[in-house]
Amino acid sequence: QVQLLESGGGLVQAGGSLRLSCAASVRNVTSYAMAWFRQAPGKEREFVAVVRPIGLNTRYAGSVEGRFTAFRDNAKNTLYLQMNSLKPEDTAVYYCAARHTTIIYTTKDEYEFWGQGTQVTVSS
Repeated sequence: QVQLLESGGGLVQAGGSLRLSCAASVRNVTSYAMAWFRQAPGKEREFVAVVRPIGLNTRYAGSVEGRFTAFRDNAKNTLYLQMNSLKPEDTAVYYCAARHTTIIYTTKDEYEFWGQGTQVTVSS
């Protein structure tokens, strides 16, 4: 079983930055694709970014590309999301997800394991 623990959320003004972290309790993290999703009030959970376990290729949602950077440190079993130029519409609960695969998936139904989420609020 994989346990994921997010941290780093908070309140920030528009234009500011935050870095989220997701610590994974797993023996062989290089076998897992890890991703970020977010869910705003009243909306579906949506894909934000994913990082392959090997090669570290990334894919982003169009709404965050150029502003957010996802990366992972396999030695620390940790996934990160650096969020710059934040906008009020980025306000959401951000979730870390993992799947035992080396393939990139961008739909939430493909992921087996989820963290509890961390709240990000961007004020205008």
